[in-house]
Amino acid sequence: MDERSLPVTAVRSVGPDAIAIDIETPAEFDAQPGQFVKVTLPGEDESRFYTISSPDVEGTFEMTVGIDPDGEVAPRLAELAAGDDLLVAGPFGSDYYEGESRAVVIAGGPGVGPAVGIAERALADGNEAAVVYQDDDPIHVDRLDALREAGAVVHLLGDDEELTEAVADAVADGGQVFIYGFADFLDAATAALGAAGVDADDAKVENFG
Repeated sequence: MDERSLPVTAVRSVGPDAIAIDIETPAEFDAQPGQFVKVTLPGEDESRFYTISSPDVEGTFEMTVGIDPDGEVAPRLAELAAGDDLLVAGPFGSDYYEGESRAVVIAGGPGVGPAVGIAERALADGNEAAVVYQDDDPIHVDRLDALREAGAVVHLLGDDEELTEAVADAVADGGQVFIYGFADFLDAATAALGAAGVDADDAKVENFG
């Protein structure tokens, strides 16, 4: 989709210093959880990329935004309200959910956005899901709880906790592995996969920087 102006339908808090923004889905916008969009405030030059965190794009789609008070874009996104417009282009990215029979998502920090979206979509499709999420200030906790209650394997870890045991448990029954997070987290997740005997080259990986 070329860049176009789209209306915001809702903005809500999803945890410490984080919001979810719902955006009206335009015609012919075909996106899967795990893909991302480019977002620009009208009249501004600065753009940011945010991963889709809703399980589908029916009617609206969601992106999860971490708020850095010193950031140039995110604090202004937090001031949006229903009816405001954003310039959106995409979707982009090739490391997303494609109907795999078991989705194992390893996420750090803001990577929980695509993690919950992928896991929810997998369960809705009648497939299996597992999530390993590392963050001292977790967000989307209500959705993680709902996933656990629906039968997904969910491990929530603090930043100082080792990933190895949780990742080994998540991949014990196989599945397509997805990794979302910043570079240091990707290194730790890759090492945990190796310790579990899983080839990290087969994982779908999105580096947030």
